[in-house]
Amino acid sequence: MRERVTISLRPIGAPTALGFFGLAAATFVLSGLQLSWIPVTDGRNVAYVLVGFAFVAQMVASVFSFLARDGAAGTAMGVLALSWLVVGLVLLTAPPGSTSDALGMFLLFTAAAMALTGLTTALGKLVPAAVFVTASVRFALVAIYELTMDGAWKDAAGVVGLVLFALAMYAAWAVQFEDALGKSVLPLGRHRKGKRAVTGSLLEQFKELSTEPGVRAQL
Repeated sequence: MRERVTISLRPIGAPTALGFFGLAAATFVLSGLQLSWIPVTDGRNVAYVLVGFAFVAQMVASVFSFLARDGAAGTAMGVLALSWLVVGLVLLTAPPGSTSDALGMFLLFTAAAMALTGLTTALGKLVPAAVFVTASVRFALVAIYELTMDGAWKDAAGVVGLVLFALAMYAAWAVQFEDALGKSVLPLGRHRKGKRAVTGSLLEQFKELSTEPGVRAQL
């Protein structure tokens, strides 16, 4: 039976660079709003950036990350994409400068989900893990602001958002270099399975393929 089973794989470009750029755009523009670089009355246009670019970019990255068999990256990008969609819709419909307990509760969930995903990602890639954990901190600070209406938390979220912007831009650029040259140029902190994905032999990378989701009989 084993000789009669064939598993076909489709090579794709690394999708996470697009996802990291989407994250960078969202957190940079939102930080501008939180730090009053953008007038509060311009919140609707910030929402358009979150929904029209960040959500779409990270959702595409999520889908192709799953197709590339990277469940942690796919989950992280999917959670981020849908979170930006929710934040964008709230900004579109709520009065400028208002807060929302419902949004605050949702962002607490997002922060927890990103923290767990970041810890999982750290098992193979440290820089993407740092991006996801920093995103977790950012969402937690925004959640506290939404629940307490204390402006100090909003300012803190804006500052952490700028740090997240820098990390996401670096991660996107590093992934692009790696995909273009077929080797690591800017360190991504790969180790264990993450390192084998780039430096390991074909046998090392696919020896566990039969037990991966989509190949095994049940998830």
